[in-house]
Amino acid sequence: MVFNRSATDSDVRRALHGVVDDALIGSVQVTETKQAIVTLEVGGAPSRDIEALRQAAEKAIAGVRGIKQAVVILTAERAAAAPASTAPTARQSHIDVQGVKDIIAVASGKGGVGKSTVAANLAVALSLKGLRVGLLDADIYGPSVPRLMGIAAQKPEQMERQLRPLIAHGIKVMSMGFLVDEATPMIWRGPMAQSALMQLLRDVAWNDGDVLDVLVIDMPPGTGDIQLTLAQKVKLAGAVIVSTPQDIALIDARKGLEMFHKVSVPVLGIVENMSYYCCPSCGHRADIFGHGGAQAEAAKLGVAFLGEVPLHADIRRLSDAGSPVVAADPDGHQARAFRDIADQVIAGIAAVRRPAPRIVIES
Repeated sequence: MVFNRSATDSDVRRALHGVVDDALIGSVQVTETKQAIVTLEVGGAPSRDIEALRQAAEKAIAGVRGIKQAVVILTAERAAAAPASTAPTARQSHIDVQGVKDIIAVASGKGGVGKSTVAANLAVALSLKGLRVGLLDADIYGPSVPRLMGIAAQKPEQMERQLRPLIAHGIKVMSMGFLVDEATPMIWRGPMAQSALMQLLRDVAWNDGDVLDVLVIDMPPGTGDIQLTLAQKVKLAGAVIVSTPQDIALIDARKGLEMFHKVSVPVLGIVENMSYYCCPSCGHRADIFGHGGAQAEAAKLGVAFLGEVPLHADIRRLSDAGSPVVAADPDGHQARAFRDIADQVIAGIAAVRRPAPRIVIES
C-alpha cells in the first residue's frame, strides 16, 4: 500500500544534496500550498555561476514529489573575505526594473500608522487618474497588501523565468504574502529579506501587457536594512512619508524622511493619516490624536504636505473586506482625500523629473 504524504523541508534538502554545496543552503521552508522557498548564501561567487546554481537548484527541487513550485532566493549574507590589499568596493549602481517608468516608496518611521492602507488607496487613486499602476508589498515579514487588495487566497502564475503579477482593482500586485501561507512566519535575517525583495522587483513581469507608469512600493516600517537597500539600489522617483498627528509618530516620521535625504531620494511629501475621527452616524469631527502635527512638521522640514486622511469606520471596514475605499466608493469623502493626495504625488513626480532652468547671461 502506498501512502501519500506532503513534502517536507528534509525532502528538499535531500534533493539539493550533491547539486548545491550543503554549506550554501540557508533556510528551507515548505508551505501549506506546496511551495518550497529556499535561500542560498552565495556571497562572493561570480554572477554566471550564481545563475547556473539557481537553475540547478530549482530543477532539483521541482523533482521533489509533492512540490508544486520552487522559489530559490539568493543572498550575499556569506560574503567572501577580501584580500588585505583590496580597495573599497565602489557604490553599486541602481538595478533596472523592467517595464516600470517611475517608482515611488510609501514609508513610515514606525508601524501602526496605516502606511499599507495609504499605499493601497494611493495606487488605486493613481489608476483612476488614468495611469498604469503596480503595487509591490515590500514588507517581507508582515505582508498585508494581499488582504487589503482582496486577493489573499490567490497565487501568481509561474512563467518561464518570472512570476506574473496578480491583478486587483486594476492594479498589478506582487507580495511575498502570495508565496507563503498567511500564518507562516518569515524567520529570515536581514540579508535574506533584502535578497527576496530584489527578486520580487526583478523577477516579476511588471510589463506583462503594458509598461507601468508608476510602481508603488509599500515599504516595511522603520529605517532598517530593507529600506536602506531599496533606497540605494532602486532608482526611486520619490518617497511619501505617512504619519499620524501624535508627536511620537512625527519623531519617527522625521527619521524616515532624513534617511531618504541622506541617500538622495526626493521626498514628495507627508501624509497625515488618522488625522481626525469622523462619526459615521452624524459626521461630527473629533481630533482624538491631535491635529495638524504632520502639516506643521512638513512646513518645518521644507517638504510638501500631501493631505490628511480621516479615521473613519468605512476605511477600516472596506480594507478588511479587501476593497480599498477609493475603489469601493471613489466619489466618497474618504476616497476624495486619497485622490487629492494622488494629484499632489503626480505633480511631485513631474517636478522631480523637470530639469532645472538654464541661466543665460548675455554680454
